[in-house]
Amino acid sequence: MDPVGQDINLNSPNKGLGPAGGVDSLTEGGAMGVAAVNTLPPGLTEEEAEELYSDLAKVEEEINTLRQVLLAKEKHSADLKRKLGLSPLNELKQNLAKGWQDVQTSNAYLTASETLDGIAQSEAYKKTSETLSVAGQKTTAAFSTMGTVLSRKLGDMRNSPTFKSFEDKVGNIKLG
Repeated sequence: MDPVGQDINLNSPNKGLGPAGGVDSLTEGGAMGVAAVNTLPPGLTEEEAEELYSDLAKVEEEINTLRQVLLAKEKHSADLKRKLGLSPLNELKQNLAKGWQDVQTSNAYLTASETLDGIAQSEAYKKTSETLSVAGQKTTAAFSTMGTVLSRKLGDMRNSPTFKSFEDKVGNIKLG
């Protein structure tokens, strides 16, 4: 069927009809051709079968028309988006922002947020937080003291006669 000559106005009495006003290849070799080859199903007269095939042809024509209308609408939508400067990336950003907003206003999020706020205000949380803070401070002080002691010991070791002798031997090897 030629999409250019076809009337795609859904309210038109000629919808789905080609430029000559006839039906497309469906009746020429499609549904009606099948009726001539196949035997009739049991309990169906020849007139009923012809009517069903006619209805099938009309429905398939309408489906093709709707596909063409949808394709035209999708092209028009793409043109409008292009003119507005909307890119797929911008649409994704907007969808993510809207999704995050929807999450933040959802009952599950609000309930979880209230629960976490309640936990943060509880005495057990405050005591645990304080204990961990004190432990962190003590650990920091211990590492600082250990660093100072190690630094002092290394300085003492560097000034020792053994290290100076070792340093002289290494210096002599490099020069030699």
